[in-house]
Amino acid sequence: MLMIGQEVQLKEGGPALIVTGYASGMVECRWYDGHCVRKEAFREEELMPVNTERQLVS
Repeated sequence: MLMIGQEVQLKEGGPALIVTGYASGMVECRWYDGHCVRKEAFREEELMPVNTERQLVS
């Protein structure tokens, strides 16, 4: 189960999304597309967690 605030991505690719809630069995997500904040609901099986490990640059 995905957690609210978790960074996810569509399995088919695309931008990183932030889980903002659940409604009617769907996962609500928001993301910034470079111009505005967008929101959409997806089925949980369409999403996968994003690897949030960051490498530090010296």
